[in-house]
Amino acid sequence: MSKRILIIDDDPRNIFALAATLNAKAYQTDSCESATDAITLLKKDSTFDAILIDMMMPEMDGYEAIPLIRKIASRNKTPIIAVTAQAMTGDREKCLAAGADDYISKPVDVDQLFRLLQNL
Repeated sequence: MSKRILIIDDDPRNIFALAATLNAKAYQTDSCESATDAITLLKKDSTFDAILIDMMMPEMDGYEAIPLIRKIASRNKTPIIAVTAQAMTGDREKCLAAGADDYISKPVDVDQLFRLLQNL
């Protein structure tokens, strides 16, 4: 059975690229262009195997959203991978401190992404 991944990113081009890459490897994908929409979806739908979340979004960023996602009872153990253009020293630690299970920088290294998802 293929894994189902939720992509949360405010840029439709990033969603398209990630979804196309994941779908080519038989992952199922859904997406939301805002953290607020994603939280609403995650409260209703418990069939996601992992979440890829952009850390820099308007309104609510990943640093705010991840702790809220973790408070959803059915989501507290769902692997969350932070996806960010922020690749400075300390950014990985900041993502992990917010509750992400792992971190990947943009542009996304596809091989690294698949290694992270394989370990879920």
